[in-house]
Amino acid sequence: MLKCCSLYSGSSGNSFFVQSENTKLLIDVGVSCKKIEKALLEQFNLNLNDIDAIFVTHEHIDHTKSLNLISSKYNLPVYATRGTWLALNEKGNKVSKENQKIIVTNKSFQLGDLRIFPFPTPHDAAEPCGFNIYNNSSKISIATDIGHIDDNLFNNFKDSSFIMLESNYEPNILKISSYPYKLKQRIASKNRSFI
Repeated sequence: MLKCCSLYSGSSGNSFFVQSENTKLLIDVGVSCKKIEKALLEQFNLNLNDIDAIFVTHEHIDHTKSLNLISSKYNLPVYATRGTWLALNEKGNKVSKENQKIIVTNKSFQLGDLRIFPFPTPHDAAEPCGFNIYNNSSKISIATDIGHIDDNLFNNFKDSSFIMLESNYEPNILKISSYPYKLKQRIASKNRSFI
């Protein structure tokens, strides 16, 4: 049995919790360590010592804000694509080399009692991905910063018992927003990028 919960979602920060019988994951850590600790304790009576790994969808700050602190403080491995690691390293990443785990999209791997299948997502990040997470006959899908569904996403969502989509793009709201014109163009681009 798989459990999935959004701890935080939105432009101010994103973090999702996934739990099976034997494995506990965080997908993105885009808010403060303190907020994640509080959410885990209040919602699941857990703390960060109980987490087995962190998975990162892409390098933007609203998905990685407390990555360095949590990984180093709790000695947690962090799984991300090569492109995401390169972008994070350019931004001053401090996750230890031993905890930097490189994943490849469209190639599954095992972590505890979970099978993880990272898949590419359309976003203006270095090498963004979503995750299909399997446990026995259960499958959940997580994808962030989605502005449109393409065939790849649709195919990856098939047969999921639960789909967690994070998106904050709406064309009409964007038009009347106070964002600068250049940012509006970026958000409305083919990759539907977000802040």
